[in-house]
Amino acid sequence: MAGATKGAVTWEQKMERLRRRSLPERVLQICDDAALRAEYDEAKRAADRARLLAESDAENGVFAERARLAAERYEAASDALNRESVYLTFRALPRPVLEELLHAHPPTDDQAADSAAFNPDAFPAALIAASSTDGMSEAEARELLDTWSAPDANALWEAAWEVQQEGRVDRADLGKG
Repeated sequence: MAGATKGAVTWEQKMERLRRRSLPERVLQICDDAALRAEYDEAKRAADRARLLAESDAENGVFAERARLAAERYEAASDALNRESVYLTFRALPRPVLEELLHAHPPTDDQAADSAAFNPDAFPAALIAASSTDGMSEAEARELLDTWSAPDANALWEAAWEVQQEGRVDRADLGKG
């Protein structure tokens, strides 16, 4: 390794590490039990408040005990919510695959006139299916988008779309050093 100093990382080592990077993933958690979701939210708020109070007066054993009990309640609520939830996982597509999918679902003339980059009637189901790690088909994605409430359908779409936009390069450090 000409020009490499002891401990220095070679270009080949860097390139190998870059090749091994995994694509980002996003998980959508779905739980239809409103009471479980409400208990989880309240237990989390209570645990956060109790922890902050205990940290503000570390010598107060009563605060510490309340924080411990609140943390136990939160853990139990989290476990219950997790057991009753369905999880859908979406993985970012390699750039050429995403571009091919976009080109396969171009906007109609009217949609293009509104500055649409893709056909919003066809592309969402295609992207959801293509990025699903669970094996969801395009027909199944379309069914969920068509039958779920608007907020739930939007959450499904956003999970698949947002993971495509997730970058893991710290641009602030580019050009430094």
